Amino acid sequence: MSQSSSTERRDYRLTGPEAARAADKGLVSASWYQCPISRKRLKELMQRRDGPALRDTALWVLALLVTGFGGYWFWGSWACVPFFMAYGVLYGTASNARWHEMGHGTAFKTRWMNDAVYQVASFMCLFEPHVRRWSHTRHHTDTIVVGRDPEIVEPRPPSLVRMALSLFNLPHGFNTLRSVFRHAAGQMDDEEKTYIPESEWPGVVRTARIWLVIYALVIGLALYQHSWLPLMFIGLPSLYGAWLSYLFGLSQHVGLAEDSLDHRSNCRTIYMNPLLRFIYMNMNYHLEHHMYPMVPYHALAQLHEEIRHDCPPPYPDLLGAFKEIIPAILRQRKDPGYFIRRPTGPRADAAPQSQAVTG
Repeated sequence: MSQSSSTERRDYRLTGPEAARAADKGLVSASWYQCPISRKRLKELMQRRDGPALRDTALWVLALLVTGFGGYWFWGSWACVPFFMAYGVLYGTASNARWHEMGHGTAFKTRWMNDAVYQVASFMCLFEPHVRRWSHTRHHTDTIVVGRDPEIVEPRPPSLVRMALSLFNLPHGFNTLRSVFRHAAGQMDDEEKTYIPESEWPGVVRTARIWLVIYALVIGLALYQHSWLPLMFIGLPSLYGAWLSYLFGLSQHVGLAEDSLDHRSNCRTIYMNPLLRFIYMNMNYHLEHHMYPMVPYHALAQLHEEIRHDCPPPYPDLLGAFKEIIPAILRQRKDPGYFIRRPTGPRADAAPQSQAVTG
């Protein structure tokens, strides 16, 4: 990829001319570079287990109950604020990570457990489960390929106003609400039809109608009680608790290469402390996840050690990543063709942990 000085905004629609251009350039469902790792070791890392996800899901639910009870108990005083701040992050951010992992079907070994948590987490983070399952499949197939990837967080040039609103999940929340009403009426848009199989459309409609019933009941209860409290538990946390989820989302790909077939050039791995890793379900190992998406979240740290010799240096923490991301965003406002070049190729400072083979 070369850095361009073009100031023209690219067309990020999945039905626009960029979609055809991506196909013409051989970027559609193409073969991606994978860091070498022995088949035996990869098979070990891909083993699914119920234990880690049961433990982490139980801790997540317990934390929601404790912080939610604190918010309820101190409702009406400033003492409720820290409890609802924590509850919001657990609701609006941690649910996003759980939606993601359960959607891959790798968090639990037992399928119904993945599906159950996936449905609940999808509702909490405002991701329609059928729609996002298929859009995320496309995201992995054509990662950051313009005209193909429906989950590009910040199209170039980025809008600072939109980014500020996204800290409160407002653009996404508004678009989801509009989409839910449209789907409840039985309508699919043209872009959705490019990645959602027609057999899934009835499920999209059914889920949208269920969501509307739930929100109607919660709003009705709030009106009956003349209190915002019911909405503080269901609905509003998807907005006031999503700020960390948005920062996580920015850190994954923003500022890096578009239209590349090497995840080392368009994904970041960032070291995080245990609390953030719990909230994020180890998605800070994002390069590793994209390169080998069938490795469960609890094995990503081990995968990182296996392939880090062939990957760019990890960022030391989230702040370190944003020291690079923020200047890149500001520069892309004037030069949308600019992107951060990440080193690809073997690293002398990170020896392989096991013999790597490609066969």
